[in-house]
Amino acid sequence: MKSDIDHLPTVQQDELERVQRILMAEFAEAIAKATSPSRRNGKILKIILFGSYARGDWVDEPANGYQSDFDLLIVVNHEDLTDIAHYWYVAEDRILRDAAIGRPVNIIVHSLDEVNQGLKRGEYFWVDIARDGILLYELPRHPLASPMPLTSADAYEMARAYFSEWLTKVDDAIEITEFCISKGKLKDAAFTLHQATERAYICFLLVRTLYFPRSHNIKFLRSLAEGSEPRLIEAWPRERRIDRRRFQLLKRAYVESRYSSAYEISVEELQAILRSIQALRDIVERVSLERLAELKAAAGV
Repeated sequence: MKSDIDHLPTVQQDELERVQRILMAEFAEAIAKATSPSRRNGKILKIILFGSYARGDWVDEPANGYQSDFDLLIVVNHEDLTDIAHYWYVAEDRILRDAAIGRPVNIIVHSLDEVNQGLKRGEYFWVDIARDGILLYELPRHPLASPMPLTSADAYEMARAYFSEWLTKVDDAIEITEFCISKGKLKDAAFTLHQATERAYICFLLVRTLYFPRSHNIKFLRSLAEGSEPRLIEAWPRERRIDRRRFQLLKRAYVESRYSSAYEISVEELQAILRSIQALRDIVERVSLERLAELKAAAGV
């Protein structure tokens, strides 16, 4: 695995260094308060940059609404330490509010055992990280497992099953949304649209990589998915302020449509968001079927 980020502009190198310092400091603070031995003796084993900034195909056009996120994998020594709410929320919040960090930062946290099991199963997401990722920090003597090739037949069967399950879930959420709109239940419609979006990205990621992160943050899911398949960008135009506002309304719906009396959304906004999600659903179906055809041909079935 590579261990330098010299291909990045200096400003982005400095931002990543700052992000790393915040992660390390807040994790140390969090485990200092722990009571169980597994948590009190918690360690960050690796911090790995993956995605577009690791591959070198990032986009940095914030004025137009297009800016790639930093995607980071944090590898810890125990599964208990992967709980975002307990160990990483404060760090995420500090990073979000830090004016010296000029782009969004997404983190996923997994134990070394989880990562190595994925590598031994040959799951594409982990294999890609092992191949393309850049090691920002490492505690010695905790190696990643050697990736094992997943048979083409197994990859096809897994992806086919994921596609069938999750595209149906997208369609179900869209149908429920349309019912909620017809009944004037606008907040329920907004929440269900969020679920449809989340499910669409999960469907794509599972078919393409056999993995999706434990996150309800649709902006993060969108970033991961669009990083693998630029055609997905078509569903969510960024150029106009109104389009960016609608996506923010949808992102906020996961919590605020259920718990905040201040959350408001109109029928017109719901219908516009629904059209984007229907477009997303169709693109996901198209690119997933292409992927399945590739896997099927490789499997010879």
